[in-house]
Amino acid sequence: MEINVLNTDGQSTGRSIDLPDEIFKVEKNDHLLYLSVKQFLANQRQGTHESRERGVIRGSTRKLKRQKGTGTARAGSIKNPLFRGGGRIFGPRPRDYSQKLNKKVKELARKVALSQKAGEGKIVVVEDFTFETPKTSQFIQVMDNFEVGNSSHLVVLGDADQNVVLSGRNVKKASVKKATDLNVYEILKANKIIMAEGAVEKIKELYK
Repeated sequence: MEINVLNTDGQSTGRSIDLPDEIFKVEKNDHLLYLSVKQFLANQRQGTHESRERGVIRGSTRKLKRQKGTGTARAGSIKNPLFRGGGRIFGPRPRDYSQKLNKKVKELARKVALSQKAGEGKIVVVEDFTFETPKTSQFIQVMDNFEVGNSSHLVVLGDADQNVVLSGRNVKKASVKKATDLNVYEILKANKIIMAEGAVEKIKELYK
């Protein structure tokens, strides 16, 4: 698949670049996308939630009242979950939510996601660019040249360019990633993907 290379003004440079079919024209597979997105979101969870059950509540262990003859329910501790200030019943505990997905499955899922965006015409290839200093307004201007509007967009770089990363950090609905850090969730979430030439070459090296 041949695609025109644009400059940062959104104009054609007169050059084109090849997007290999084995990466950008892979058969659709919704289940692979589901597994990859599910794993990504699960791995974002910290799992540090915790509540105080009756075993960690401070309070007397004296029996509150006699067992029988009061006409009310039995009560053996002020830490009873039924009382105000008592422990919580079956509360959340710290746990690891991370899930495992085979390396080849994740790689194929990324190819499927990229192929879906390429088929929809939502991938734009731009010549490699950088900024002299981090400047959010300059980043926004470049993105406006690609008509991203108010929709979410993903900028993919061949190598980490700190000035570009910092320039796009505070832009709403914008995300800047290295080609090596791409994930299915952010590919699918983006309405348009602005991919640098260097990123395309890096993707070819990684997935071919």
